[in-house]
Amino acid sequence: MYTLYYSPGTASMVVHLALLECAAPYRLERVDLPAGGQRNAEYLRLNPQGVVPTLLIDGRAHVESAAILLMLADRHPAAGLAPAPGSALRNDWYQWVVNLSNSLAAPFRFWFYPADLGTSEHPPVQRAALQARIESVWTRLDTHLAAHGPYLLGAEFSGADLLATMYMRWSRNMPHPALEWPALRRLAERVRARPSWRRLYELEDLHEW
Repeated sequence: MYTLYYSPGTASMVVHLALLECAAPYRLERVDLPAGGQRNAEYLRLNPQGVVPTLLIDGRAHVESAAILLMLADRHPAAGLAPAPGSALRNDWYQWVVNLSNSLAAPFRFWFYPADLGTSEHPPVQRAALQARIESVWTRLDTHLAAHGPYLLGAEFSGADLLATMYMRWSRNMPHPALEWPALRRLAERVRARPSWRRLYELEDLHEW
């Protein structure tokens, strides 16, 4: 039995989706971010960074959403979150998961939390730079999907598509949301049609795309 410490629509989303894809038994513990639940002593003992997600595996706390996605793919190979170990596509999958995490997690963090950059709100130049960095990733992914899609690994779905779609969702209120890129929109439509996505929306009481 896994335990997922989560907050709706945050970086815990991809872990929750992966658990649903695996049909693994788990329970949810909601962390109330607006009330500062991520900073209470009990939670900080599990996750000293004070962020979500945290996943308990065999009673041990694990953090970092992309890393947990890798762990779950290894623990549940039949779920199809990743290609077969040792295959060329498996290597591509590792690259995509790490690349998405590296190229999008930090700029989105700064976009949503300007205090991390020492300011209460972004100066225009800084905001424009973050927007340009995120949009450059959408352009790169869209080009790849248009040539090699419909999924990041080609014909077959993987957990990397869950991760990409989570990040796309985060852009929904930006000046240029990811769905403005046509191949990205097609990928998002495929992922959002999966039972795991629909079930997560019910469990986390999400409504906005």
